[in-house]
This record gives sequence, C-alpha cells and structure tokens, in this order.
Amino acid sequence: MSDAVIDVQGLTKSFGDKRVVDDVSLRVGKGQIYGFLGPNGSGKTTTLRMLCGLLTPDAGSGSCLGYDIRRQAAEIKRRTGYMTQRFSLYEDLTIRENLSFVARLYALDRLNARVDAALEQLGLTSRQKQLAGQLSGGWKQRLALAACILHEPELLLLDEPTAGVDPKARRDFWDQIHALAGAGLTVLVSTHYMDEAERCHEILYIAYGRLIAKGTIKDVIATHNLATWSVEGPNLHLLSRELQQLPGVDTVAAFGTILHVCGHDEASLEKSIAPYRQRPELHWERSSPSLEDIFIQLMSGLDTNGLAAKR
Repeated sequence: MSDAVIDVQGLTKSFGDKRVVDDVSLRVGKGQIYGFLGPNGSGKTTTLRMLCGLLTPDAGSGSCLGYDIRRQAAEIKRRTGYMTQRFSLYEDLTIRENLSFVARLYALDRLNARVDAALEQLGLTSRQKQLAGQLSGGWKQRLALAACILHEPELLLLDEPTAGVDPKARRDFWDQIHALAGAGLTVLVSTHYMDEAERCHEILYIAYGRLIAKGTIKDVIATHNLATWSVEGPNLHLLSRELQQLPGVDTVAAFGTILHVCGHDEASLEKSIAPYRQRPELHWERSSPSLEDIFIQLMSGLDTNGLAAKR
C-alpha cells in the first residue's frame, strides 16, 4: 500500500500496570473508510489518540500522514480532525460562534468563508444562530463534524460519533462521511454498530488491546470459515440452552425470532443439530454468517488477555 496514510507497527500503551494497547500494527490507505471495532475498554480510543499525536506510545513506531508519530506529533495534529465521543463544543454559543472560535484556534485565513462553507456542507446554514445546547444529538453531531473539517484535514478520526443518535441522523452522518472520503479524506471511525461497520471499506477489530481481525467484510467472514445455521420455532430460549451444550456448537445467538447456530467444525456441528432438524416445529436453514456472528464467535474464543481461550 504505497499511499498508506497510516503505517504503524507494534503500538503499545499501558496505564499503570494495565496494558491497554498491545502490539497493534496498522496500514490504512488514502481516501478509505476504516471501521475500528471492539468492545468497551478494548483500546480503540487509546489507539486513535496515539495515531493523531495526543498520546505517545510506550513502544512501537511508524508514521501518520508521512510524519513520525513520536517525533512529529505536532505536524500530525495540524492535519488531522478528531471527533471525540462526547460533544466538546460550547453549548452557550451559537453554531456559527462555535465554528468561528475553532477557526481562530487554528489561526485560519478566510475565516468567514470557511465557516460559511462548513455550514453549507453539513446543512447547518439555516440553524447557524441556534445555541449549541439547544440542538438534538444528531445536530450536535453535525456541528462537531463541521468543526473537525474546518481546517481541511487529510485524516479524520471519529470516536464512536453516532452513539445515542437516532437511525436517520446516523444515516445522514454516514452519507457525509462517504462524501468526504470520495473527496480524498481518509477516515478511521470506531463504532459498536454492525450496520455501520458494513458501510466501511475495511474493518479492524480490537479486543483486550490486541488487533485480532482486519480486512474487508467479505475477507473477514471468509477467513473464519464459520458454518452457520438459522432456526425458527417456539421456545427458542430453551432451545438455545440445549444447543450451547452440544459438541461442534461454538456460539448460539438470538436475532429477533431466529437463532444463529455457529461452529468451526462443520461436520461436528451438523451431526449435533441433526436430531433437532427432525423436529416438525423447528424450521432450519443453512445461512451465511453475519459480521456480528463472526465477532460474537471471536469474543467467545478469547480469554481476558485477548488470546485464544482453551476449549
């Protein structure tokens, strides 16, 4: 990947005696959207902060936007937009006042023109005189994104930007992200939502500080060779308990009125569920594993150190 925007190896960070990020290596291409996935406390935020120069790694090396992450953090910060988990602008200022304040922090030229452009791009022009504290979660999100792109960054890091936002606002947000990526901006976004992960060009999955899966959605699913069956019928909560005890069954997960039954040993899985497939009240179908199936299986197969657990 000759045009890699991020190219880091062995990133490691500890706080006290807790290793939060453990030997993470990444290569991220220009103009792409990378979904950064993982449970709470997995090290996603710490990794993002090391990439943009806010934290210095204890170990590891590499570059971001062509600058050394250790020696040239200030240059990386100037060229990166970072949207934190929590809304961090001033709620007692209007939308326009917030953006003007951010523009002054960056000492930007053409201040009014830049603010006007950001307002227009994020659909905020008609609300520019509204106090930020009066905005809904979706509109606060738009304002925060507008503030991130004022200085025309080359890299955008978004830390769970759509948490607590309604589905329509999330979709509108992702339309904006794809438009920015189409214009050449590289985006790394952390999320818990599988539907958002599926809108990314590639995904990176981190657990207990360790990077355990990466690639396109298709590649990640194919790599894990997870045999999957779906079953519908009555008393699925009882059926789930029974199936979880069977050899060859790695995970059983409920998706509404359907159970997904997954296992790596296809022959063992099919042998175990064969008697259940004879029950007339149950409807079984062979299905393709979803991204969520893969991640449920990944987490069930790890111990608290992020290593493969013994079965």
